[in-house]
Amino acid sequence: MGHGKQIRILLLNEMEKLEKTLFRLEQGFELQFRLGPTLQGKTVTVHTNYPYPGETFNREKFRSLEWENPSEREDDSDKYCKLNLQQAGSFQYYFLRGNEKSGGGYIVVDPVLRVGTDNHVLPLDCVTLQTFLAKCLGPLDEWESRLRVAKESGYNMIHFTPLQTLGQSRSCYSLADQLELNPDFSRPNKKCTWDDVGQLVEKLKKEWNVLCITDVVYNHTAANSKWIQKHPESAYNLVNSPHLKPAWVLDRALWHLSCDVAEGKYKEKGVPALIENDHQMNCIRKIVWEDIFPKIQLWEFFQVDVSKAVEQFRGLLTQGNRKITKPDPKEHLKIIQDPEYRRLGCTVDMNIALATFIPNDSGPAAIDECCNWFQKRIEELNSEKHQLINCHQEQAVNCLLGNVFYERLAGHGPKLGPVTRRHPLVTRYFTFPFEEMTLSTEESMIHLPNKACFLMAHNGWVMGDDPLRNFAEPGSDVYLRRELICWGDSVKLRYGNKPEDCPYLWAHMKKYTEITATYFQGVRLDNCHSTPLHVAEYMLDAARKLQPNLYIVAELFTGSEDLDNVFVTRLGISSLIREAMSAHNSHEEGRLVYRYGGEPVGSFVQPCLRPLMPAIAHALFMDITHDNECPIVHRSAYDALPSSMIVSMACCASGSTKGYDELVPHQISVVSEERFYTKWNPGASPSDTGDVNLQSGIIAARRAINKLHQELGAKGFIQVYVDQVDEDIVAVTRHSPSIHQSVVAVSRTAFKNPKTSFYSKEVPQMCIPGKIEEVVLEARTIERNTKPYKRDENSINGMPDITAEIREHIQLNESKIVKQAGIATKGPNEYIQEIEFENLSPGSVIVFRVSLDPHAQVAVGILRNHLTQFSPHFKSGSLSADSSDPILKIPFASIASKLTLAELNQILYRCESEEQEDGGGCYNIPNWSSLKYAGLQGLMSVLAEMRPKNDLGHPFCDNLRSGDWMIDYVSNRLISRSGTIAEVGRWLQAMFFYLKQIPRYLIPCYFDAVLIGAYTTLLDTAWKQMSSFVQNGSTFVKHLSLGSVQLCGVGKYASLPLLSPSLMDVPYRLNEITKEKEQCCATLAAGLPHFSSGIFRCWGRDTFIALRGILLITGRYLEARNIILAFAGTLRHGLIPNLLGEGTYARYNCRDAVWWWLQCIQDYCKVVPNGLDILKCPVSRMYPTDDSVPLSAGTVDQPLFEVIQEAMQRHMQGIQFRERNAGPQIDRNMKDEGFNITVGVDEETGFVYGGNRFNCGTWMDKMGESDRARNRGIPATPRDGSAVEIVGLSKSAIRWLLELSKKNIFPYHEVTVKRDGKVVTVSYDEWNRKIQDNFEKLFYVSEDPSDFNEKNPNLVHKRGIYKDSYGASSPWCDYQLRPNFTIAMVVAPELFTTEKAWKALQVAEKKLLGPLGMKTLDPDDMVYCGVYDNALDNDNYNLAKGFNYHQGPEWLWLIGYFLRAKLYFSKLMGPETNAKTIFLVKNVLSRHYVHLERSPWKGLPELTNENGQYCPFSCETQAWSISSVLETLYDL
Repeated sequence: MGHGKQIRILLLNEMEKLEKTLFRLEQGFELQFRLGPTLQGKTVTVHTNYPYPGETFNREKFRSLEWENPSEREDDSDKYCKLNLQQAGSFQYYFLRGNEKSGGGYIVVDPVLRVGTDNHVLPLDCVTLQTFLAKCLGPLDEWESRLRVAKESGYNMIHFTPLQTLGQSRSCYSLADQLELNPDFSRPNKKCTWDDVGQLVEKLKKEWNVLCITDVVYNHTAANSKWIQKHPESAYNLVNSPHLKPAWVLDRALWHLSCDVAEGKYKEKGVPALIENDHQMNCIRKIVWEDIFPKIQLWEFFQVDVSKAVEQFRGLLTQGNRKITKPDPKEHLKIIQDPEYRRLGCTVDMNIALATFIPNDSGPAAIDECCNWFQKRIEELNSEKHQLINCHQEQAVNCLLGNVFYERLAGHGPKLGPVTRRHPLVTRYFTFPFEEMTLSTEESMIHLPNKACFLMAHNGWVMGDDPLRNFAEPGSDVYLRRELICWGDSVKLRYGNKPEDCPYLWAHMKKYTEITATYFQGVRLDNCHSTPLHVAEYMLDAARKLQPNLYIVAELFTGSEDLDNVFVTRLGISSLIREAMSAHNSHEEGRLVYRYGGEPVGSFVQPCLRPLMPAIAHALFMDITHDNECPIVHRSAYDALPSSMIVSMACCASGSTKGYDELVPHQISVVSEERFYTKWNPGASPSDTGDVNLQSGIIAARRAINKLHQELGAKGFIQVYVDQVDEDIVAVTRHSPSIHQSVVAVSRTAFKNPKTSFYSKEVPQMCIPGKIEEVVLEARTIERNTKPYKRDENSINGMPDITAEIREHIQLNESKIVKQAGIATKGPNEYIQEIEFENLSPGSVIVFRVSLDPHAQVAVGILRNHLTQFSPHFKSGSLSADSSDPILKIPFASIASKLTLAELNQILYRCESEEQEDGGGCYNIPNWSSLKYAGLQGLMSVLAEMRPKNDLGHPFCDNLRSGDWMIDYVSNRLISRSGTIAEVGRWLQAMFFYLKQIPRYLIPCYFDAVLIGAYTTLLDTAWKQMSSFVQNGSTFVKHLSLGSVQLCGVGKYASLPLLSPSLMDVPYRLNEITKEKEQCCATLAAGLPHFSSGIFRCWGRDTFIALRGILLITGRYLEARNIILAFAGTLRHGLIPNLLGEGTYARYNCRDAVWWWLQCIQDYCKVVPNGLDILKCPVSRMYPTDDSVPLSAGTVDQPLFEVIQEAMQRHMQGIQFRERNAGPQIDRNMKDEGFNITVGVDEETGFVYGGNRFNCGTWMDKMGESDRARNRGIPATPRDGSAVEIVGLSKSAIRWLLELSKKNIFPYHEVTVKRDGKVVTVSYDEWNRKIQDNFEKLFYVSEDPSDFNEKNPNLVHKRGIYKDSYGASSPWCDYQLRPNFTIAMVVAPELFTTEKAWKALQVAEKKLLGPLGMKTLDPDDMVYCGVYDNALDNDNYNLAKGFNYHQGPEWLWLIGYFLRAKLYFSKLMGPETNAKTIFLVKNVLSRHYVHLERSPWKGLPELTNENGQYCPFSCETQAWSISSVLETLYDL
């Protein structure tokens, strides 16, 4: 939780394109890019156009970021590159893998808005905006008196529609000149300038604390703009866009039709000037189809002139010496569109024609026939075009009639009346600045460039169109199909792809943008969804140069969040306008409040360093925009107050439009409204039409609502809960997670007029948890006795007869809306106020300020106070308390610092079976499952999954809210133990004492905060007790090393045989029952949950394969020593037991454990300071002879070096015995012969050999168990003979003893054995040499088929590998490709020739390497099967009862040996190979990192099924898996 700086982590994954994902950040945040698993170990460079500090932003200029690796260590898990975000805007990043682009996206950094003389910050969630139509403000010197209404109503941002000179239509958005201030703002004697506007804006900002934004309109200009006549190339005209010619011809034909209808020429045909019914509509359809389309023949623009084409074709056929370039045979004849769009101007490719229609001979008859075929094909193609145009015409007629219906017949339409030239049948799509003439004369102009350039396309919008496609460009038929809802007063602007395509237009609009950014703090992107993205990017870059914290708002009607995000991320839009008017009922309005901001009440506290999560765009939520229909018409006047309250309670920016608060009962039209807004006048009466004050409309209520909105945003009320009380009543709660105060606004909407619709008098009772401090506001919409509304000629006036009666900051008992409030209790410390309403009439709101009840408020303050030791986040709202439990006065870190790693094992981990030994178990969550561990990790694994998603509905949270069971379980489990563990339990209990006193809905969040604080402190305590490799290691190393704490612990019963009493530093404890001192050495569980307790916890082989990684590398030398010596005490027959069984139930049925034990002694001596001292440590022999009864510790003590020598001697002598108690009591599957154990050393080769075909003495020890498949008692992998890893391990031990004996550290130079009654000595030197000389000769499968060393060439099926064994009873088993040879490579690399070793490793990589583990058998082998199912019993000999345990499934521990072998030999292969290998290793290990992080067990499994699939029969966390990955990282 720690430090206060907010850091977000963005994980990069290969080929991940996140252009449609929105990542929002704030200035002051640090963004870290880290490598996801697919990229770890690869050369990745991150590039961004975020500028260097102090440089200006250039969208095209990218720089690469430097990687930082805090641990400077082995892997890429912590490697990151970062940006310190100090600049607002949209920034792009992408990353290369090598030289290839592999992914990328955008980040958006929010602007910081400032107001006032002191320049204080205005948070985005505090914005309350009001829109003004600039033309209704009157002359500039009167603005202040009109804008004061916004200030007095509590708004802090004003949005002006464009202030430029307007076009002929007087629409606010049709601008005649983008650079000139509207002359209407000047007086005859005083011309206003942009500077005058700027001074006013600055005054509003400094003195009123109000910011100003205005629109930028990039898509169109007024049709009468003078500059567009000088620069017609800036529009889509018939010269630069000839594809629009057919649409233009249709448009003119419809205009002429319209004029004829207006003049009554079509009356006889059933179409009078006044269109009133469907019959007349059908007549229009008939006229268009029968008169217009046949006359204008639009299809000709898309067709070929048949006779001309046939003539040309004939000419080419008869031309003798013609050259045909052979076309592509897949190319068929098709029409090539005439780029100039002339009638019948299209062509076909004559080359294709000549290659398609070939005459039989050169005679005239053959040529004629050929031309006829060609003509027929052209006519077919023309006919296809005719059909296509027919489809377009059908759509055009439908759109035309839809338009007529809306404008003249529809109830909700404008009802334009008779067709006239001013109100034609349909809006024109193109400008026509010439005298009228006949249609045919007009058409001749389209091919005259000096005329055609002035025939320009109007702008508009297309329903359901793809906003990323420009509908005026070639390829779009919108104008021809009449799909455009057209704005006849404006011309669509044509930018092209870059400034060079239309220099004047880009420069003109850039200047316009710069004027706007100079004088205003923000812009609204008008019609953003149809603004070309590259244009908006260019313009906004220019604006941000002048106004770095530019606030950009936009409305997008793309219909898809993904598409919205494209605009938001590319343009860096700060807030998207969202409309409350889109809600059709109060339920939907409430849903929008929840959707547009805030987190759920009671959310988890997120750490400062956390993943960057995709966001939804910040909202500017408006109760009404200037484009919306009037809510008084659409809903009712009574709804204005409750809907504005609901909108204002959203945790985002909020806004409204001038006229809403005054209850203007009609839409204020952006086109036709010419009256002025009312002025502020405190003394005006309600019936005054030109002035307003707090008595007017809902202004007084709006002021209180805006004030509240700003307070909630500023004070961090970021949690939101929306409750739909009934169909009209919405209650919105905003909650502060630091002071735990809530504000609850209850609004009764009036979507239907209460005077004409039924509303029930009965209002449901409401329950509000906590203590109501005050009623912040209550307001009701009421009628008052004044003259009714009459539209004023000069001022935009509202309804004088309706207003809001408001009261602020009163006590509950003074309320006129609340009848009574009772207090109920829910549980011991949760108060609930039951509110009964009496006057919550439609159009009323009441807002309560609610605190926790005082008792809970104190408890939460004390909790926060104690949590500040873990994070400064909890300082706000904390209370220091003297009366708390004395244990809480001690910092938790100092309690934790006294814990040993064995105690941490009990606090953090312990699976079900370990816990059951102590009489407990893991906590079970009802309706879900049990936790994986009884310790804190069990809870943390679930919380880590829930926290980022705020999954408060999880059964885990339900359980916490329902009762204290889990809370008590956590503390009581520890208190019942002794010492420091109990102290940790008591500390938790003392914290939980306060936790239990807070409302239940807050318990999950604070339970998590307490646990995460304790947990992270405990992890730090663990790492502090480990080696410097761990302490300075990466996150991956640290988390892996926790496997040492997880798997190494002390149980209730001693699992290890007792160590010699004369040995120093042995841990002891007091037995709780006998009260006597007893040894309590930590033991290593082979894996959880299956090998964790009882006699199945400790195994010789597993312990010593895992010991180096789990104990030595982590610095736990004492535990390692004790385990080595305890096992040494059980040596019998020269072997170390497989199953330890506390020594008394040991089974000596494995040939490899003794060699792993010797390898660990060697590792111990090398890793531990003064490690060689272990050789002299006393070993208490349990079985000094093979047949002695188990002796108690201290009876026979021997130094370790003697025990080692005995093991070596016994092997050279040869070992033969039958297991004790042989039979079903020790192994219910083994056949009788399997209990006979044989081990020896081959005199010729020095190889250790042993076993028979009925037992399995190596790690691949699966014994058949199925009667049905007839494999019971047969080992799947006997690996008898000399197993490759045992030969390698024995070579390692012999070499090491030889080195020590040369230095006289080990007193023996040889082994002495009896052969045929004679004493024979074999020196270590000789034994070492024998193995060295014979290993490659006998184990390497040569790539040369005639190699004389190969005794069984017929069994070879892979060459260039090392055999798995030598001398197996089934010779073909020797030749199976398995990964065991990599073990020998790591422990005895001297046995291998570098080149041969490298080739063998390449084969293993290709055939055996899986995502997490190594396939245990070559997939090409006939018995390979990669899926292990121990429960399956069928007739399949190779599969039944998991017989294929080691015949394909991918075991993790071997991947460590494979990677370590690759690392070792790659260094010998040269620097380039070594670098590639390091990449491979990092990349493979990144998958283990991901598994470790995601696993609720926080470990690595024993095995996976093929290709890394989950295996349900595997241990979830296995000692040797974790160990071998740690060893690899150590080697890195």
